[in-house]
Amino acid sequence: MPILEVKDLCKQYTKVLAANKINFSIDAGEIFALIGPNGAGKTTTIRMISTLIKPTSGDAVVNGYSIINESEKVRQCITYLPDEAGAYKNMTGKSYLNFMAGMFAQSKSEIAEFTARAEKICGLKERLDEKIGSYSRGMIRKLLLARAVMTKPKLAILDEPTSGLDVINALDIRKTIKEMAKSEGTAFLLSSHNMLEIEYVSDRVGIIAGGRLLEIGKIDDLKQKYNAENLEEVFEMVVKNNEVSKSA
Repeated sequence: MPILEVKDLCKQYTKVLAANKINFSIDAGEIFALIGPNGAGKTTTIRMISTLIKPTSGDAVVNGYSIINESEKVRQCITYLPDEAGAYKNMTGKSYLNFMAGMFAQSKSEIAEFTARAEKICGLKERLDEKIGSYSRGMIRKLLLARAVMTKPKLAILDEPTSGLDVINALDIRKTIKEMAKSEGTAFLLSSHNMLEIEYVSDRVGIIAGGRLLEIGKIDDLKQKYNAENLEEVFEMVVKNNEVSKSA
């Protein structure tokens, strides 16, 4: 059974159909990327799966639980890290992780387990004793990613996980995501505008535009299908073909 199964998911705003019968699934240990131009429906889809907004119709099932009827249980087995997420700058990295662990753990021993795990994942070492306000953007992003996955979620939803980071920090985060998927079996749903990143880290991609999921598959298969050198070329052809079909 897939960790995530999205079934005809729709979201209608007043005059805009932001998501139109979206269907895809993600297995345990799989990294799936949802890519598309601005306003394509990526964020709306992600927020529905995260139970932050309610679908107009359709459903998504996370680890066997419906986002509509069992949203509380869904929230217990996912984590969502938005692009604009921040941390408490007056806390040290270590105290922040300990504080956040306390929000999810059931015992003191579990708090210690989550915190130790997050400290290892972020790799900030002695800098964890310093206040977050002194951290670089890359360090903060590593801390937030570690916080997001320290509870071993079934599904981790990451929106622009390396946005604004330098090459070294971005590589560190990509490696962490791949290691988590492989060693822990965590399923990842990513959204990013960085096609190089998506091509490096993802097992499959879905290309969305105008609220519709236009293409889905393994990157090598899509490159072969569209006779493309890279994912950017695939993306361009899929989106432009959609625009042509709409205007025809």
